[in-house]
Amino acid sequence: MDNKQLGHQIVELVGGEENINSLVHCATRLRFKLDDYSKVDKKTLSTLPDILTIVEKGGQFQVVIGNKVGKVYAEIMNNHTIRAGDAADNDENKKGKVGVTAKVFEYISGTFSPLIPALAGAGMIKALLAILDIFNLIDMEGTTYSVLNAASSGLFYFLPIFVGISAAKKLNANPFVGGTIGAGLLDPNFTALIERAGDVNFMGIPLIATDYASTVFPMLIAIAVYAPLERLVKKYTPDTIQLFFVPMVGILVMVPLTSLVFGPFAEYISLGIGTAVTFLLNKSAILTGILIASIWPFLVILGVHWGVVPIMIDNFSRGGDIIGPITAASTFAQMGIAFGIFLRARRNKDLRSLSIAATLSGLFAGVTEPILYGLILRYRKLIPLLLVGGAIGGAIVATFDVRVSTFVFNSLFTIPAYSPISGYVIGIGASFLAATILAFIFGTEGKKKEVDPREESKEEMTTEETSAITEKKSKQTYELTTPLLGEMIPLENVDDQVFSSGAMGKGVGIEPAEGVVVAPFDGKVATLFPTKHAVGLVSDDGVEVLIHIGIDTVQLDGKYFDAHVEQDTVVKKGDKLITFDIQGIKDAGYKVTTPVIITNTANYLDVIPAESRYVVLNDTILTIVK
Repeated sequence: MDNKQLGHQIVELVGGEENINSLVHCATRLRFKLDDYSKVDKKTLSTLPDILTIVEKGGQFQVVIGNKVGKVYAEIMNNHTIRAGDAADNDENKKGKVGVTAKVFEYISGTFSPLIPALAGAGMIKALLAILDIFNLIDMEGTTYSVLNAASSGLFYFLPIFVGISAAKKLNANPFVGGTIGAGLLDPNFTALIERAGDVNFMGIPLIATDYASTVFPMLIAIAVYAPLERLVKKYTPDTIQLFFVPMVGILVMVPLTSLVFGPFAEYISLGIGTAVTFLLNKSAILTGILIASIWPFLVILGVHWGVVPIMIDNFSRGGDIIGPITAASTFAQMGIAFGIFLRARRNKDLRSLSIAATLSGLFAGVTEPILYGLILRYRKLIPLLLVGGAIGGAIVATFDVRVSTFVFNSLFTIPAYSPISGYVIGIGASFLAATILAFIFGTEGKKKEVDPREESKEEMTTEETSAITEKKSKQTYELTTPLLGEMIPLENVDDQVFSSGAMGKGVGIEPAEGVVVAPFDGKVATLFPTKHAVGLVSDDGVEVLIHIGIDTVQLDGKYFDAHVEQDTVVKKGDKLITFDIQGIKDAGYKVTTPVIITNTANYLDVIPAESRYVVLNDTILTIVK
């Protein structure tokens, strides 16, 4: 299940948007404040495969997801109208810290996310028609084809209307007025001006009449202006006439303004980007393909790939889009990575199951999030293999100048939507094959989880053989030293169900005697939460550790915490990571018990806590059996 689907299911199972007062997330969980807790379907929620556990505590309903909680939170906030939680409320200036670029991409993402099913469905019909044509199963001049072609083309022709509706909804404006603005640009009275000879103007102002069918950018800009205009007009309009006056002013102002200013401006931007891509292709198709295919997975990870989708769609009406086909090389490289891992991890049943399921999901549905987040980001040595595989296919696709003129997911079923098909197949095939081979040779096989082949016949072994294997395993260990001074306690004694149950992984708790957290090994900061109450580390040997200072201290919104590192900072054992005010946290009503968790516990044979005692730096607290 991808993050968007998971987020949607969680929202529905906690009672829907109308039951959610606010939402915030911390290091491991979504924290809901609900209006009616009886509306929560706890039984169904707890059975979702991506949910580790659910907790009701401190007036919050907490859904524990783990490391990908930030991504699920982002999907929920992008696709639902839900108020950000307490942390945002306590700091009004926090919103101001969000950059303009981030806001723009959030706006575009929130606009297109609801449209993706319709776009993908219509695109698949286009692909189906292409398949029927290839095998001469449909008359391209017949009425049946005309009806089906209309079914697949209607959405794209009237796209400004749908973008207007979705964008207005995203900005909390009247969505139907937003759609009406788009409809005004497609009305025959307006489109007739395109062919009209002589002076075309609006109230004496020169007007550039353009065909806005299938365009995106003009409406994105128009609705971004319309939303604050609507609020302004509504503020100063008497309630008795708001029903008609506010939408009337909005339509009256925005349709001419879009045709005079926003439309031409957006078209110039889109055309400029398309021209830049064409220029690069003319200079070197190979390098252009390599560049686009290489950066695409990072754009997806950052969530900013939505900013490229409108460019792709605008290119449909300009001879077809080449960006999408090049990115398909990266997509099929991801599938190749997963298939290569499937072939390599012969004795790791869990990893094989994940990798083959992810491969099939990509090949037949074009959904690669399980590969990207479940494999490639988990085993980061796969990233350069992905880049190489994607670059090979991207260069080939660009060299063949492959184009697409409809929105489709990159799967086996949508191959006929691309032209020339031969160049596209060679490109994505090369990506898939290269990535498969690279992953099979250099990838991860989950050795940390693999069982010695002799384990399969363990019952038939002699005592001496069993003892020999046990002795061998006991030597393959990694000792984790304490990241802070204090009294070590068993994890099950930590006053938090999520940690004490082991849902996040095995570990220990520490009652800190000094408010200083240091790196317990050489490695890198994988995650540092904005509230600075938790830090995730990964060692050079691949051990992943979460240090969560205090219980429910995310509510402090960073107060009493100071971070001395940033995300991706390379650290040495003993480097200072975070300092915190123990007394201040206690006075605020929170416990400072600090769980230290091995979040990738499943990768190891066992994680064994040391004997509970007072620990100082360099004392071993956990022994990891590889």
